[in-house]
Amino acid sequence: MAAAAAEGEVRRDMWGQEYRTSSAECAAALDAYYAAFLSFGRGRVAAVLRAAAADPSCALAAAHAAQAVAPRDPARAAAFLAAAADNLGNATKYERAVFGTLSAMVGEGGNEEVALERHFELLKKFPRDLLSLKRAQLICFYSGKPDLSLKFVEQVLPENQDQNYIYGMLAFPLLELGKMAEAERAARKGLAINKNDVWSQHNLCHVFQQECRFREATEFMESCSPSWMACTSFLYVVFNTMCVLLMLFKKSCSWFSEKNIFFSYRLTHNWWHVAVCYLEAESPLQKVLDVYDKNIMKELEKSDCEAAEVYLNALGLLLRLFVRGHVDLAKERLTTLLDALKDESVWHVEWLLDLLTLWALSSMGELNSARNMLESLKSRVSSMEENRQQVMQKAVQLAEAVYEFGNGEHKKVFDTLGPDFDALCYKMIGASDEQVDVFNEVWFIVLINAGETSKAIDVLGKQIRKREGAPFLWRLLGKAYSLDGRDADASVAYEKANALQAAYSY
Repeated sequence: MAAAAAEGEVRRDMWGQEYRTSSAECAAALDAYYAAFLSFGRGRVAAVLRAAAADPSCALAAAHAAQAVAPRDPARAAAFLAAAADNLGNATKYERAVFGTLSAMVGEGGNEEVALERHFELLKKFPRDLLSLKRAQLICFYSGKPDLSLKFVEQVLPENQDQNYIYGMLAFPLLELGKMAEAERAARKGLAINKNDVWSQHNLCHVFQQECRFREATEFMESCSPSWMACTSFLYVVFNTMCVLLMLFKKSCSWFSEKNIFFSYRLTHNWWHVAVCYLEAESPLQKVLDVYDKNIMKELEKSDCEAAEVYLNALGLLLRLFVRGHVDLAKERLTTLLDALKDESVWHVEWLLDLLTLWALSSMGELNSARNMLESLKSRVSSMEENRQQVMQKAVQLAEAVYEFGNGEHKKVFDTLGPDFDALCYKMIGASDEQVDVFNEVWFIVLINAGETSKAIDVLGKQIRKREGAPFLWRLLGKAYSLDGRDADASVAYEKANALQAAYSY
């Protein structure tokens, strides 16, 4: 009996995978960790640390704890990983497989390709491990590999047909690959299993937004909003884990600063989607501003607020206001953010935030700070290994263009990006289609203001064929036609924009 206790009782986790622990408290804490990870609940890190403390000989708990603390405390992560390694002799096959994936991230210099390969092998043997599936998909997101992300989930779907959360994980790569009908079916299936599955809610909103079903999007998301309050933050686990992965992959993603802490989108990302849909439907502007003031910026008043995530969603919305001509409203709100954005502690948490901050600083005349950030980004990319440098040169190019746009130098933006720019080709910055689309909106404005009206008419026509229900695109097309001397075509475009706005009227 003593030997059995020392080795640990073989238990099964919530998906049936075997691991060893002699502690019922450790087992319960691991289940709590899994549930928090996938349901965006409170106390994810606390749960896994509780599991590791309850049974220091549990290799599985120690391995998960290593990943959880690595961004904040690399030395402690190394100690947890060493503890897991010391107990592999008594570990199950599943525990050893998990250790292999996490050691590729925490203990082996952060090798992205090795981590993906080990996740693939783990999920082939243990297809019900939805925690590892989520982690693999997050690596794919920041590697710009939605096709591989879809392959991961399709590989394990036959073993998880009735599982909570699986269909949300199916929906996201589908929508990133433009398979909107399939993504909607998957998201709805996820919600049929669990109406409070926040990831399925989020993905269904993405579909509505992309297909210009703005009223459906806002009504649906606002009906879901009471369930968000039960979470520590919306997407806390998903995007926190993105941060962890990027910080662990120091060799390939070295723009990340080790001093930065966990990064979460919290509730503000939900509300960002709501605000953008109101804006795209050309709803009364006060609706957009109310979401910004009462649901996004209000987060800064919370004691546990991660300010960087608020700034990301706030700036993403303000830039959209700016390109739509609401310059004074955007700058009024930027004024209250300037001191925070000049604080270098929020720099290099996330590429998308850096790009938005560059625009904010340059558009508000804070050119010294903006130039310092731009040079810092270039320096970070120059320190990456060669293949990653080549990939990230496009991100640097976009950063230079955003800086010039904020500075009002539209011709320089055109010259920097070239005539064939498409923001969807810049997903290496780690953003969804909806998040990078604002840079396409910037591009349309640049083409018009730089006198490239024929090019503007061409690219706007192509964009409208994808999103015919977006009034803003029709208005820009009308402006481009007018500047090109095609008044009759301009009148048709403006009439279409007005008809759409009236149809969306709230």
